This record gives sequence, structure tokens and C-alpha cells, in this order.
Amino acid sequence: MNKKIEKIIEDAEKSLKTQFEVIDKNALKRQKDVLDAFRKFNVGQRHFAPTNGYGYDDIARDTLCNLYAGVFKAEAAIVSPLIVSGTHALSLCLFGILRPGDTMLAVTGAPYDTLQEVIGGKGNGSLADFGVKYREVRFDGEQMCEILRGDRTVKLVFMGRSRGYEWRDALKLSDIAELVKQIRSVREDVVIMCDNCYGEFVEDEEPISCGVDIVAGSLIKNIGGGLAPTGGYICGKKAYIDQIAGRLTAPSIGMEVGSYAGSYRNFYQGLFLAPHVTACALKSAMLFSKVFSDLGYDASPKPGVIPGDIICAVKLGSADKVIEFVRAIQRVSPIDSNVTPFPWDMPGYTDQVIMAAGTFVAGASIELSADSPIREPYIVYVQGAFTYEHAKIAVEECLEGLIKD
Repeated sequence: MNKKIEKIIEDAEKSLKTQFEVIDKNALKRQKDVLDAFRKFNVGQRHFAPTNGYGYDDIARDTLCNLYAGVFKAEAAIVSPLIVSGTHALSLCLFGILRPGDTMLAVTGAPYDTLQEVIGGKGNGSLADFGVKYREVRFDGEQMCEILRGDRTVKLVFMGRSRGYEWRDALKLSDIAELVKQIRSVREDVVIMCDNCYGEFVEDEEPISCGVDIVAGSLIKNIGGGLAPTGGYICGKKAYIDQIAGRLTAPSIGMEVGSYAGSYRNFYQGLFLAPHVTACALKSAMLFSKVFSDLGYDASPKPGVIPGDIICAVKLGSADKVIEFVRAIQRVSPIDSNVTPFPWDMPGYTDQVIMAAGTFVAGASIELSADSPIREPYIVYVQGAFTYEHAKIAVEECLEGLIKD
């Protein structure tokens, strides 16, 4: 290793020792939460068996849903390989709960890029096509409360825990709790929903414990532990879960059906491993933040701050630097390390996007990956890492083009 790079990484790790200990302590607590749920529901080999056809009385599916509800301290949950992504899970929630004439209020700014057409697309079956209105505020409690008081059509308040492609810190549970408190001070009747992608197991509880009604996310991020091959989850109050289940399948059958011809083992084992894998990803994000901040780049979270999700965003200042950074991540990936990423027009995104995703599960961002829209101010978003050691190797590779002997 380049001696200068070795010293930079070594110094960064020394400065992060206290924060890493906090992350390890949280991982221990969350591991116990998961283990307690496995023991409560007597998970056994029988729960790994595949099913086919309609999937009536699928004990593997039903127990997996109960496990998630238990870990999240929710009344009920939907966990299904039939949910193809986090965007799909969020879309199911919105279409399951909102009705023509209702209004969705986003309070943490615009939702992630891939939700834009779900909300306001024209002629594609969006919420707007069905007469659902949309309003938006950005971290303005006074304006939020004013809208909630004056617009009785607001039925659902939406918050995004992670940053998406925005330059802001991810929400901490304390931030979520404060938002919930403000909302409930004005309206008891609205549904509070949180996009929980990238935030699972980052802290000692989940947003349900803060008073959120519904959370949703992808199984190929934190919660799947890197082993879940596909799928999504939704947890929350049973009345809303039942409505959403009717959207996933049909109102007449809900979660009574839904088979999976592959083994369920990876879903169960991934959940069991998720607290540890998430801890590795958190440490990785902090290492990237510290190293690049020390080199003079603006990073989020700030160096030394334990983030509210597993993402580190770095302002690199040029398209060329973004492209090189992403290619460096691809070069140290275990899969397709020989592939050279290029920016391209990706479905659901408004700008060209470049992605490094040399992952065992295609597109799994709990595995070390990086992506960026090619637009000013040229921010790259790096996330995940099965192992902290892999992230250290990636940091070294990213720095090779910046630092010479």
C-alpha cells in the first residue's frame, strides 16, 4: 500500500475508535432483538421449505412476516419476494392507503427519484391519475403544521429517512420522533409513513417505536443481511397492513396466498445476520467520510458523526472525479471487477446515473456499492459493505488516483 494512504487510513481509524465502539454496542442490542424474535416464533428447518401454487397456509411466509413484526415492534408485517424493490414496497403503501381526493404530504422534501412518477406521472397509473393530490415541505415544522390544520384532505404524511440524492443528513430516530410529535399535535387522524430504506438496524429501535404508523423498505438493503435474493417488507398497524396486502395481491385474498418456489432460508438467515452486516456498513460509511474530509472534500455525514443510514455522500466537484470514484469501487468488487461502469439513462431517474454494483445479489446496496447522478455539484454516494475490511480496501483504491508517493 502507498505509505501516505496507509497513514491516512490508520489515522482515520484511530479517530473513529469511540464511535465504532458505539456501533458495536448497538449491533449487540439489535442482534439480541432478532434472536429473541427467532426464539419466540420457534423458527426451525420447516420454515425454509419452498412452496408453490397459491401458497395457502405457507408457514414459512407467515412466520417470516411475524418475525419482522416482532423485530420492528409492529402490529403486523408483509415480507414478500413478490415485492420487487423498495420503490415497489413504498408504492404499495401509498396505493393501499390513499384514495381519490386524498392528499399526500411529504415533509422531508421530495421523495427519492424513483417515486416521482409513482406520485405525479401522467397517464401511467400514478397516484395523480387516480385523483390523489400531492404537497411538499422541506423540514419546515411551522409550514407543515399550517398545511395539516388547513387542508383536511391530507390523509398521509410521508418522510424519507435516508437522503436519496439530496445533500442532507439522514434522519435519526430523535428527528423522526420530533416530526411525529409535531404532526400529532395538530392531527391525530393522518397516517404517518416512513421510507426506511438504508436505515434498518442503524439505531437501537425502528421508527415504529417513535409513533410512525407504516415503514417500508427493500430486502436487498440492510434488513436482508446481504443474503435475501429479492423482496421487500412493510411493517405497521394491522388495519393499514391489511389494506396494503389487498393491493399486493387482491382485496379478496390479501396475504392468504403467495408462494415462493425457492428456499426461504436466505430470508431468515439474512435477517439474523443483518445487525452485524449493518454495523460493518456503518463503519465503512464513517471511514469514507473521515478520509475524504481529511483530504479537503465535503462529506456527509460529517467526520466522526454516526450517520442515520449506511450512506456516505462526498462532493467531488466534477463528473470526471465521480466517474473515476465509481470505477474504483467496481474494480475492488468481488463480482464483475473487470467491468467498466459508464453513465446511462436508468429507468426512473431524471439524470444519467453511474453505478458500481459488483454484488452477489444484483443491485444489492447493503453490499459495497456506489452511484451518482451526473449533475452538479457532482456528489457520489457510497454505501454498504459485507465486511469493514472490504471497505478499507475500497478506500485505498479510491485514493490511489488522488495521492502519489
